[in-house]
Amino acid sequence: MSSRHRQNAARGSVPEARGEGGFAVEPPSGYNAAMSGPWLILIGVAAGVFAGLFGIGGGIIIVPALILLAGFPLVKATGTSLAAILLPVGILGVIAYAKAKIIDLRASALIAAGLLSSVVAGAWLANTLPVGIMRRLFAVFCLYVSWNFVDPVRRFRRWRGQDAPAQAEPEEAPHASTAALIGLGLLAGVMAGMFGIGGGNIIVPVLTLALHYPAKRAIATSLGAILFPFGIPGVIYYHRAGNLDLAAAAWIAGGLFVGTVFGALITISLPGRTVKLLYGLFLFFVALRFLF
Repeated sequence: MSSRHRQNAARGSVPEARGEGGFAVEPPSGYNAAMSGPWLILIGVAAGVFAGLFGIGGGIIIVPALILLAGFPLVKATGTSLAAILLPVGILGVIAYAKAKIIDLRASALIAAGLLSSVVAGAWLANTLPVGIMRRLFAVFCLYVSWNFVDPVRRFRRWRGQDAPAQAEPEEAPHASTAALIGLGLLAGVMAGMFGIGGGNIIVPVLTLALHYPAKRAIATSLGAILFPFGIPGVIYYHRAGNLDLAAAAWIAGGLFVGTVFGALITISLPGRTVKLLYGLFLFFVALRFLF
């Protein structure tokens, strides 16, 4: 054993791990694998509210929370998050959207078919392409969508009284083609595999900007699409690599199950323009995470 390895062993260090996007990470010394269940449930509830509110998987909330609050290494936080959102924890949110009649179940099923077909390709690309460049391209995409959703120029002109108020969004969704919806699922699956996200950050903007879905219906449809367990291969990989805390994932999943319905009810109660504004601001912070 070399002197460097002996020094590392004496300090109790572990080999370098690679987390989301292939970045090397150093496990923090304060890793607390025994973080109490109630705190993990609260993380799940918070992630669930965001999932129901914006039609996402929740990992964008879970991973940073596990790192900052529980001291998880990035790679273990990502694996635990994938396991937590593997089960259909958003089912209560989907039911709430279905009762409000603002979900397109046909589109959800077709998008899910694309997701299931392409997430492995995204994982392969993550290990082939320059990941740093791809992360920044995704961040630029999020910033572009955020700008379109928030529309700060129009909001400023309206505040100055120089622009007519925007018309209310129609609640009826267009009948998008089967090919377009499956293609959207394929794209979202690739992005999910590359960046460790649930896919909702791609599905909602494309449904809204390209396929002209109202914001609420796009969010509901996205949440329905990501109910399916397309992350199983990733969860198996993390488990075999020893980078998955099943107990923590179970606690978080319980919180997600409850939180999504509250997020869905918030979205249902808000005007469509407000939902677009909130989603645009959310994507802005997502972009910052992928840029830095």
